[in-house]
Amino acid sequence: MRASILPTWKRVLTGAQFHKQVSIHQNSNQVSKTILIIINDAPYGTEKAYNALRIANQLNKNHSEIQVNIFLMADAVSCAVAGQKTPNGYYNIERMLKLSLTKGAKVKLCGSCVDARAITKEQIIEGTEMSCMDELGNWIATADQTLTF
Repeated sequence: MRASILPTWKRVLTGAQFHKQVSIHQNSNQVSKTILIIINDAPYGTEKAYNALRIANQLNKNHSEIQVNIFLMADAVSCAVAGQKTPNGYYNIERMLKLSLTKGAKVKLCGSCVDARAITKEQIIEGTEMSCMDELGNWIATADQTLTF
């Protein structure tokens, strides 16, 4: 079967085709796709931030050719506050976010959302960056796929 001339990310692939295509790209350390994950909800209370970071970390684990970008806005900026203490056996968003950073994800926070919640730069997890709507707009425009939680 002849390959389509469309870029990989514009084709609809079955599961088997996707895994075959991914295995081709895994041998090269080049980014072939960018996925943007926008999180709006607080780190605890709902499981939206938890599930978003589960997806981000799974993508980072299985697909080194995919660049994962995470943008925290609204109450989700609290996900990046350092020193979170959760009960034993309960997920910890700070640890999950640090894992994302370790695996190469870029994590940015809405600056006005941080200011509105009186969170200081000193309270934020190392490796995350303050950002703005202009930069989020650029990330959206250049992402191959955007997921919103």
